[in-house]
Amino acid sequence: MPNLLHLDASARRASFSRRLGDRFATAWRATHPGGYVHRDLHAEPVPFIDEAWTEICDELLRRGITDPARYAEVVRTPDQAAAWATLAPLLDELLAADVVLIATPMYNYSVPAALKAWLDQVTFPRMKLAPRRFVVVSARGGTYAPGMPRAPFDHQERYLRDFLSGHFGIDEPELVAAELTNALVDPHLADQLDAHEASVAAAFAQVERLATGERAA
Repeated sequence: MPNLLHLDASARRASFSRRLGDRFATAWRATHPGGYVHRDLHAEPVPFIDEAWTEICDELLRRGITDPARYAEVVRTPDQAAAWATLAPLLDELLAADVVLIATPMYNYSVPAALKAWLDQVTFPRMKLAPRRFVVVSARGGTYAPGMPRAPFDHQERYLRDFLSGHFGIDEPELVAAELTNALVDPHLADQLDAHEASVAAAFAQVERLATGERAA
Protein backbone atom coordinates (compact mmCIF):
# COMPACT_ATOMS: atom_id res chain seq x y z
CA MET A 1 0.00 0.00 0.00
CA PRO A 2 1.34 3.49 -0.82
CA ASN A 3 2.44 5.81 1.96
CA LEU A 4 2.11 9.59 2.09
CA LEU A 5 4.42 11.86 4.10
CA HIS A 6 2.75 15.26 4.57
CA LEU A 7 4.93 18.18 5.73
CA ASP A 8 3.62 21.60 6.80
CA ALA A 9 5.99 24.54 7.18
CA SER A 10 3.78 27.62 7.62
CA ALA A 11 3.83 29.67 10.81
CA ARG A 12 0.12 30.37 10.27
CA ARG A 13 -2.42 27.81 11.52
CA ALA A 14 -4.90 28.85 8.80
CA SER A 15 -2.58 29.43 5.85
CA PHE A 16 -3.19 28.88 2.16
CA SER A 17 -0.30 26.41 1.94
CA ARG A 18 -1.82 24.35 4.78
CA ARG A 19 -5.23 24.45 3.10
CA LEU A 20 -3.74 23.25 -0.18
CA GLY A 21 -1.81 20.51 1.61
CA ASP A 22 -4.90 19.39 3.52
CA ARG A 23 -6.91 19.27 0.28
CA PHE A 24 -4.29 17.08 -1.37
CA ALA A 25 -3.94 14.79 1.65
CA THR A 26 -7.71 14.37 2.05
CA ALA A 27 -8.26 13.57 -1.63
CA TRP A 28 -5.22 11.28 -1.76
CA ARG A 29 -6.26 9.31 1.31
CA ALA A 30 -9.76 8.85 -0.09
CA THR A 31 -8.37 6.99 -3.09
CA HIS A 32 -5.21 5.44 -1.61
CA PRO A 33 -5.85 3.21 1.45
CA GLY A 34 -2.24 3.32 2.56
CA GLY A 35 -0.18 4.84 5.34
CA TYR A 36 -0.19 8.52 6.25
CA VAL A 37 2.25 10.55 8.35
CA HIS A 38 1.79 14.26 9.02
CA ARG A 39 4.65 16.32 10.41
CA ASP A 40 4.15 19.99 11.32
CA LEU A 41 7.61 21.50 10.99
CA HIS A 42 6.53 24.75 12.62
CA ALA A 43 4.68 23.29 15.62
CA GLU A 44 7.46 20.76 16.22
CA PRO A 45 10.62 22.35 14.80
CA VAL A 46 13.40 20.12 13.56
CA PRO A 47 16.76 21.09 15.10
CA PHE A 48 19.43 22.54 12.86
CA ILE A 49 22.22 20.17 11.94
CA ASP A 50 25.31 20.37 14.15
CA GLU A 51 28.98 19.43 13.87
CA ALA A 52 28.30 15.80 14.75
CA TRP A 53 25.90 15.60 11.79
CA THR A 54 28.63 16.91 9.49
CA GLU A 55 31.02 14.27 10.87
CA ILE A 56 28.54 11.54 9.97
CA CYS A 57 28.20 13.03 6.50
CA ASP A 58 32.00 13.22 6.04
CA GLU A 59 32.45 9.59 7.07
CA LEU A 60 29.78 8.46 4.64
CA LEU A 61 31.72 10.21 1.89
CA ARG A 62 35.06 8.69 2.96
CA ARG A 63 33.63 5.18 3.00
CA GLY A 64 31.52 5.61 -0.13
CA ILE A 65 28.32 4.56 1.65
CA THR A 66 25.22 5.59 -0.30
CA ASP A 67 22.69 3.07 1.04
CA PRO A 68 20.61 4.72 3.80
CA ALA A 69 20.26 1.32 5.48
CA ARG A 70 24.00 1.50 6.23
CA TYR A 71 24.23 5.11 7.44
CA ALA A 72 24.21 4.12 11.12
CA GLU A 73 27.42 2.12 10.58
CA VAL A 74 29.50 5.30 10.74
CA VAL A 75 28.06 6.58 14.05
CA ARG A 76 30.82 6.34 16.67
CA THR A 77 30.90 9.14 19.26
CA PRO A 78 28.24 10.14 21.82
CA ASP A 79 27.66 13.41 19.96
CA GLN A 80 27.18 11.52 16.72
CA ALA A 81 24.78 9.14 18.45
CA ALA A 82 22.75 12.13 19.66
CA ALA A 83 22.70 13.60 16.15
CA TRP A 84 21.63 10.24 14.76
CA ALA A 85 18.83 9.95 17.33
CA THR A 86 17.44 13.25 16.02
CA LEU A 87 17.69 12.53 12.31
CA ALA A 88 16.87 8.81 12.19
CA PRO A 89 13.08 9.15 12.75
CA LEU A 90 12.92 11.89 10.10
CA LEU A 91 14.89 9.79 7.66
CA ASP A 92 12.75 6.71 8.36
CA GLU A 93 9.57 8.67 7.59
CA LEU A 94 11.05 9.93 4.33
CA LEU A 95 12.29 6.54 3.18
CA ALA A 96 8.96 4.88 4.02
CA ALA A 97 7.03 7.35 1.85
CA ASP A 98 5.98 6.75 -1.73
CA VAL A 99 4.67 10.31 -2.00
CA VAL A 100 6.13 13.31 -0.19
CA LEU A 101 3.84 16.33 0.09
CA ILE A 102 5.53 19.61 1.04
CA ALA A 103 3.14 22.43 1.96
CA THR A 104 5.09 25.66 2.34
CA PRO A 105 4.68 29.42 2.16
CA MET A 106 7.21 31.72 0.55
CA TYR A 107 9.08 33.69 3.19
CA ASN A 108 11.36 36.48 1.99
CA TYR A 109 11.55 35.03 -1.54
CA SER A 110 12.50 31.54 -0.32
CA VAL A 111 11.41 28.70 1.99
CA PRO A 112 10.87 28.91 5.77
CA ALA A 113 13.78 28.00 8.02
CA ALA A 114 11.62 25.20 9.44
CA LEU A 115 11.54 23.45 6.06
CA LYS A 116 15.22 24.11 5.36
CA ALA A 117 16.13 22.53 8.71
CA TRP A 118 14.22 19.35 7.78
CA LEU A 119 15.84 19.19 4.35
CA ASP A 120 19.30 19.57 5.89
CA GLN A 121 18.66 16.79 8.41
CA VAL A 122 17.52 14.19 5.88
CA THR A 123 19.90 14.91 2.99
CA PHE A 124 23.11 12.93 2.56
CA PRO A 125 25.74 12.56 -0.18
CA ARG A 126 24.64 10.87 -3.41
CA MET A 127 21.24 10.10 -1.91
CA LYS A 128 18.69 9.21 -4.58
CA LEU A 129 14.98 8.98 -3.79
CA ALA A 130 13.51 8.29 -7.23
CA PRO A 131 10.97 6.92 -8.04
CA ARG A 132 9.30 8.59 -5.06
CA ARG A 133 6.87 11.32 -6.00
CA PHE A 134 7.31 14.82 -4.60
CA VAL A 135 4.43 17.31 -4.63
CA VAL A 136 4.99 20.90 -3.45
CA VAL A 137 2.02 23.14 -2.71
CA SER A 138 2.88 26.71 -1.86
CA ALA A 139 1.48 30.17 -1.25
CA ARG A 140 3.09 33.50 -2.00
CA GLY A 141 2.08 37.04 -1.04
CA GLY A 142 2.75 38.50 -4.48
CA THR A 143 2.93 37.12 -7.98
CA TYR A 144 6.08 35.49 -9.28
CA ALA A 145 4.68 34.04 -12.49
CA PRO A 146 6.92 34.00 -15.58
CA GLY A 147 7.10 37.44 -17.14
CA MET A 148 6.05 39.28 -13.99
CA PRO A 149 8.41 41.90 -12.50
CA ARG A 150 9.16 39.79 -9.41
CA ALA A 151 9.68 36.51 -11.25
CA PRO A 152 13.50 36.77 -10.91
CA PHE A 153 13.10 36.95 -7.11
CA ASP A 154 11.40 33.56 -6.85
CA HIS A 155 13.94 31.55 -4.87
CA GLN A 156 11.24 29.29 -3.42
CA GLU A 157 10.08 27.25 -6.39
CA ARG A 158 13.45 27.43 -8.12
CA TYR A 159 15.27 26.28 -4.99
CA LEU A 160 12.92 23.37 -4.32
CA ARG A 161 12.95 22.24 -7.95
CA ASP A 162 16.77 22.41 -8.10
CA PHE A 163 17.14 20.75 -4.70
CA LEU A 164 14.79 17.86 -5.37
CA SER A 165 16.35 17.25 -8.75
CA GLY A 166 19.99 17.82 -7.83
CA HIS A 167 20.08 16.03 -4.47
CA PHE A 168 17.29 13.48 -4.64
CA GLY A 169 17.24 12.73 -8.36
CA ILE A 170 13.57 13.70 -8.75
CA ASP A 171 13.32 14.78 -12.38
CA GLU A 172 9.75 16.03 -12.23
CA PRO A 173 8.72 17.43 -8.84
CA GLU A 174 5.15 18.70 -9.10
CA LEU A 175 4.65 22.27 -7.92
CA VAL A 176 1.42 24.19 -7.38
CA ALA A 177 1.28 27.79 -6.14
CA ALA A 178 -1.48 30.08 -4.92
CA GLU A 179 -0.39 33.68 -5.49
CA LEU A 180 -1.21 37.20 -4.33
CA THR A 181 -2.35 36.16 -0.85
CA ASN A 182 -1.29 39.58 0.44
CA ALA A 183 -4.11 41.10 -1.62
CA LEU A 184 -6.33 40.19 1.32
CA VAL A 185 -4.44 42.48 3.72
CA ASP A 186 -2.32 44.94 1.70
CA PRO A 187 -4.23 48.01 0.39
CA HIS A 188 -1.63 48.38 -2.36
CA LEU A 189 -2.73 45.02 -3.76
CA ALA A 190 -6.47 45.54 -3.38
CA ASP A 191 -6.88 45.72 -7.16
CA GLN A 192 -5.40 42.21 -7.39
CA LEU A 193 -8.14 40.46 -5.39
CA ASP A 194 -9.73 38.93 -8.48
CA ALA A 195 -6.36 37.64 -9.67
CA HIS A 196 -5.71 36.19 -6.21
CA GLU A 197 -9.05 34.40 -6.12
CA ALA A 198 -8.49 33.00 -9.61
CA SER A 199 -5.03 31.77 -8.61
CA VAL A 200 -6.37 30.07 -5.48
CA ALA A 201 -9.21 28.41 -7.39
CA ALA A 202 -6.79 27.14 -10.03
CA ALA A 203 -4.41 25.85 -7.35
CA PHE A 204 -7.14 23.90 -5.54
CA ALA A 205 -8.32 22.39 -8.81
CA GLN A 206 -4.79 21.33 -9.72
CA VAL A 207 -4.23 19.85 -6.26
CA GLU A 208 -7.37 17.73 -6.66
CA ARG A 209 -6.07 16.41 -9.99
CA LEU A 210 -2.64 15.63 -8.58
CA ALA A 211 -4.13 13.81 -5.60
CA THR A 212 -5.89 11.39 -7.93
CA GLY A 213 -2.69 10.67 -9.81
CA GLU A 214 -2.70 13.16 -12.67
CA ARG A 215 0.59 14.85 -13.39
CA ALA A 216 1.02 18.61 -13.37
CA ALA A 217 0.44 20.25 -16.74
